Amino acid sequence: MKLIIATIKPFKLEEVREALTEIGVRGMMVTEIKGFGSQSGHTEIYRGAEYAVNFVPKIKLEIAVTAAMTDQVVETITKTAQTGKIGDGKIFVLDVVQAVRVRTGETNEDAL
Repeated sequence: MKLIIATIKPFKLEEVREALTEIGVRGMMVTEIKGFGSQSGHTEIYRGAEYAVNFVPKIKLEIAVTAAMTDQVVETITKTAQTGKIGDGKIFVLDVVQAVRVRTGETNEDAL
């Protein structure tokens, strides 16, 4: 089992969710986050004063999948979330040692 953590631009969330549902992803966790990378934030003008916005709004997706689905999920997120501009996001893939469905007690791949 693998845990895929992806950061994407907020306006891409629904498109990515639909694409992942089409390939068989049955669930995901979504968190609104702020961060920076190559973008290093930007400046904005508010009431005539310029100020720096150091953290950019992003969406973090956490998706647990079987090892066999990992490459397909990563490819789907990459294709769907890509705009070609700086700040499109990152994807990390981690090993999952154990999973348990609280309601039924099912474990590992059965819990996904």
